[in-house]
Amino acid sequence: MLIEKYYQFDPRVVREILGKKLSARNRKDLDDVSEKTKVLLRSCRRQFDNIKRVFKTVEEMMGTLVDNICTYYLLPKELARQYAAIVFITNNRFETGKKKLAFLTFEDYVHCANQMIAKWSYSSVECTGHEDMDVDLDRDFLQKLRDLKILTEKEHLDEHKSIVLDKVLKIMSDRAFQDLEANFKNVSKTIINIAYGLNHSKDARDIFVDLVEKMIEPCFQSRWTQADMQYFLTAYRESCKEMQLFIRTDPNLLVVWERYISTLSSCVLQIYHT
Repeated sequence: MLIEKYYQFDPRVVREILGKKLSARNRKDLDDVSEKTKVLLRSCRRQFDNIKRVFKTVEEMMGTLVDNICTYYLLPKELARQYAAIVFITNNRFETGKKKLAFLTFEDYVHCANQMIAKWSYSSVECTGHEDMDVDLDRDFLQKLRDLKILTEKEHLDEHKSIVLDKVLKIMSDRAFQDLEANFKNVSKTIINIAYGLNHSKDARDIFVDLVEKMIEPCFQSRWTQADMQYFLTAYRESCKEMQLFIRTDPNLLVVWERYISTLSSCVLQIYHT
């Protein structure tokens, strides 16, 4: 109980630290974090030091982050899950500090990071070259995401659009449906280009920026509700099972698609604050 209390943190403080290097220089800058969050400086330093300690302990360990943190620090699973998200985001250097990401909460990042750990890391059940280590993204999976680029070709894009629109015609709001009908090409290419970009470290680091700039903001400005977004993402995901491309080609492509789009959809729905 005492250990758990010591390692607890204030989400407001961690939100300010998240994504930054755990360096001595950033520790010195915690005065600004203390002032912004109204949390005592000594508490901010304790939280920073705890995060750095956990990160250094588990970053090279085999096994899952949550289990390693639970075992080594005797923390409850939920707190370990939050620390695992922090370690994952820090290790992959995801951009979290840009102004347009300010509306995203610590809980948003925890949800998204744990979805990525479960589906995109080496410890994912779909990972063929299993390394049983989930601080890193599965490179083989990222390479296979390049094959999804074929969905941006006109023939497949038109088929995909037709199936999706048919599925959402009677369930999306009229306004959102009309916007999707007019802009399906841009929305779909954004989703596929994000997948393709995960192969490049700079693009991978900017995944939250890309989701907000290229997907969340345009749909929000077009006044999509969260229900509209959910209807679209469900139809967009499921429709690929009906496409000739996935029926005729390597069935493993559908596995790659599911592994990617299920995680992306979950993240988008989490951060789509309306």
